[in-house]
Amino acid sequence: MERIILGVDPGTTIMGFGLIGIEKDQMKLLQLNELQLSKYSNHYLKLGVIFNRTIELIETYKPDELAIEAPFFGKNVQSMLKLGRAQGVAMAAALSREIPITEYEPKKVKMAITGNGSASKEQVAKMLQQLLDIKELPKHFDATDGLAVAVCHYFNGGRAQKQQHYSGWEAFITQNQERLA
Repeated sequence: MERIILGVDPGTTIMGFGLIGIEKDQMKLLQLNELQLSKYSNHYLKLGVIFNRTIELIETYKPDELAIEAPFFGKNVQSMLKLGRAQGVAMAAALSREIPITEYEPKKVKMAITGNGSASKEQVAKMLQQLLDIKELPKHFDATDGLAVAVCHYFNGGRAQKQQHYSGWEAFITQNQERLA
């Protein structure tokens, strides 16, 4: 493979992920799955599982880049905080292995896959099924959401406009001075 992209849809109940390989400008599905976290009652234990599984995926597939869905703004502050932590842990795993990260807003991912920023999860999954010749879709859409982020990254040439891109801890710190205590 010329290039491998790991896409992650972070979550504290289910983390979806997908890996695609690029060979001669053709995408090939390498992995499509989800990490079930609801069986863990402790939030910090869930974060540890997310970190360890992300490291395992990185060590197994050796992705060149990580594309991750940026948290959307919701009304429940506690849910947003937990989702942000889940995203941060997956990002930390990639940063610890010096894997460049690019974030994509959910609307941008849907637009890249279906041409409609308001597309349903079902529409995104069906389009991915056609694009990557997926025989059977997974039970939950979290897995296809993670795959969609990887495909969006490929379609955008690895460059997200108006999105954050980090090549390591130093770049993250430089670009996020306001987040430092």
